[in-house]
Amino acid sequence: MTRLPIEDALPDLLDALRARGRAVLQAPPGAGKTTRVPLAMLEAGLTPGRIVMLEPRRLAARAAAERMAETLGEKPGQTVGYRVRGDAKVSKSTRIEVVTEGILTRMLQSDPDLPGVGAVIFDEFHERSLNADLGLALCLEVAGALREDLMLLAMSATLDAGPVAALMDAPMVTSEGRSYPVETRWLERPLPAQARRVDALVDLVVQAERDTKATGGGILVFLPGEGEIRRAAGALEKRLPGHCHIRPLFGALPFAEQRAAIQPEPQGRKVVLATSIAETSLTIQDIRVVVDMGQARRARFDPGSGMSRLVTEKVTRAEATQRQGRAGRVAEGICYRLWTKGEEGALMAFPPAEIESADLTALALELALWGATPQDLSFLTPPPAGALAEAQALLHMLGALDAQGRITGHGKALAALPLHPRLGHMLLQAGPAAAPLAALLGERDPLRGAPADLSLRLKALRDPKGFARSHPYQLNRPVAERIKSEARRLEKQAGRRDAGLSAAMMAALAYPDRAGQRRKGGTPRFVLSGGKGAILDGGDTLAGAPFIVALDTDGNPREAKIRMAAQISLAEIRELFADQIVWTDVCEWSKRDRRVVARQQERFGALVLDDRIWKDVPPDAVARAMLDGVRDLGLRLTGAAARLAARVELVRAEGFDLPDFSLPGLTDTLEDWLLPMLGGVKSAEDWKRFDLLPALKAALSWEQTQVLDREAPGSFITPLGRKIPISYDGEIPEISVRLQEMFGVTRHPSAGGVPLKVSLLSPAQRPIQITRDLPGFWAGSYADVRKDMRAQYPKHPWPEDPTQEDPTLRAKRRK
Repeated sequence: MTRLPIEDALPDLLDALRARGRAVLQAPPGAGKTTRVPLAMLEAGLTPGRIVMLEPRRLAARAAAERMAETLGEKPGQTVGYRVRGDAKVSKSTRIEVVTEGILTRMLQSDPDLPGVGAVIFDEFHERSLNADLGLALCLEVAGALREDLMLLAMSATLDAGPVAALMDAPMVTSEGRSYPVETRWLERPLPAQARRVDALVDLVVQAERDTKATGGGILVFLPGEGEIRRAAGALEKRLPGHCHIRPLFGALPFAEQRAAIQPEPQGRKVVLATSIAETSLTIQDIRVVVDMGQARRARFDPGSGMSRLVTEKVTRAEATQRQGRAGRVAEGICYRLWTKGEEGALMAFPPAEIESADLTALALELALWGATPQDLSFLTPPPAGALAEAQALLHMLGALDAQGRITGHGKALAALPLHPRLGHMLLQAGPAAAPLAALLGERDPLRGAPADLSLRLKALRDPKGFARSHPYQLNRPVAERIKSEARRLEKQAGRRDAGLSAAMMAALAYPDRAGQRRKGGTPRFVLSGGKGAILDGGDTLAGAPFIVALDTDGNPREAKIRMAAQISLAEIRELFADQIVWTDVCEWSKRDRRVVARQQERFGALVLDDRIWKDVPPDAVARAMLDGVRDLGLRLTGAAARLAARVELVRAEGFDLPDFSLPGLTDTLEDWLLPMLGGVKSAEDWKRFDLLPALKAALSWEQTQVLDREAPGSFITPLGRKIPISYDGEIPEISVRLQEMFGVTRHPSAGGVPLKVSLLSPAQRPIQITRDLPGFWAGSYADVRKDMRAQYPKHPWPEDPTQEDPTLRAKRRK
């Protein structure tokens, strides 16, 4: 055997595990860590228990087990075995067990002390899958509380292994690996926006094959997923020379075809079309050329489906480097990239952890089963609080958690199923008949371009040939076959009881928050039981349905477009959710009607199944609803109310203890001062006529009113005994008064010790002089004003000495 680069790092790694019981190994792809480290640990006798190694993918798990067994001259199931979903090869003699990540979680939940297990290895931890993060957090707690002897090893193919070493409080061992120089070739100019990337990639593969014909070696092509791989394979079959053998490689491919892509080609040149599974998890022999499409599929929470879905994104720089390195394992190589060198700078450095953006429903269920909160465990990246709260709310709706957030018996049964809790709930409640629907909803849509109706998909799966004869929509056969295979597996886990439910009722069990009620109007808009809105295409066959279950949407947070749905009847909703349908008294402000509306409604979530007028609604409920109306219509201060508020604000600014009468302050405290005064106010018209002054006065105590009247009186009393309101709108308090009414006044009027600004008015109520020194005005400019006013208003008195005249509002007496 060729000596592997990892061999040089093994002594330090084994010493660290002996001394500390845990370690982090950083080794690049191709160093041999996956197949050599477990065997070295076994050979060194580090633990009498089994060594369990986690792999993120089934293909990688089986391939690693087969390679290690081959090294020992055995078959899988003897010293080295594996367990993946739907397949296992282990025996009593198995000492190294390679498993997929979810299986470790089940092992921990069944027996937290992991009896018989001496070490757990987390391979490819740099991928930061949700299950790996959870598995490590659980193992760290088990090692700290139950199993001090449990060895833990995290292995990473990238150079950012420091954070996990700190989390584990473990030494880090590094293997330099071995690689040959790789020449990188970029596009000269960016692809046009309208260009089809798969077509451009096919062109680049053909060019790469032609350029490297002399050097030979296999060609590894990275694409994001199965669909792109199949389209590229179809095009390359017609364009590559006959000596080239095209080998697809993706997770859902039959294992025999996966093995063909990994093993050497007896003759000719191998062209492997692979997903990111070939970045680090697998070693594909004799690769000299890499062609990178620059995209990857990642698990993201899809609000449209209510579950995690794979989305296509640009690769990160770390992923691009890993892919490039695959061309330099056996000799010098070449890497072709379907992007320009300039575009490379915009790539993210590392892929995000799955826990940051995936659906957390399954994680929330596992935490509840474990009896812990995220704060109780050592997560490298804590789950986002908002996403976790949404997941817990869904589990409450499914009956998996009780009112205190503890797991129920039903929740424990859901956790045991290899399904999203939505689909597991449906399977357990509906029985074996729900297996095809659970498999369908867990896969991508097998019908492209078809109407939203779920029944079309089910018909196509039951009778593909008959469906093809009677419908124009094309069925994706590989997807359909996977759905059928998964359905057969799920039937065995569904129990024997068949609830006899329609497909729509089964769908509603999985999506109780997606039952939809058609809104009024011509456009098929729906309100969903969870409170969100959704819309169907106007020409869709379900456009006229009064009730539906929305199974897949485009995820738009404002109004999602429905991509798949099932029509359901009101009677079926009542039958399914009888314990969740309640009568609710609703007294609320209607923005559309601009009035308080009081109804008694039968509701399932946000759906209104029955609606009646609420008679004898309590006045306080109307008043509280009207407060929302006030916030909607706005609080406007005019006239006396505005003057009072201005006085209060003036005195409050001087340091006196008075309530906040600014507009924001009054709006924030509506419940305190306005609510008690809203009796009989029910509409925008009522509010328009409402006098705010009594409510504002009532908000002031007797002592506060006394302070206000002393410091900023509301009115000035003229010599004739009339009250003139004082305006506090400007910087200086102001009054407006007829000039003749101030005859005989020899001291300037003031309020709260502040001289008033006095606007003296003509008999026609027009300003003729503004003064803050009335005696000075009488002695000075009054003479000029008198001269002008006598001509304009000869019937009114304009004495030479106004200080000696009696005040009046009358004209001169006739002689």
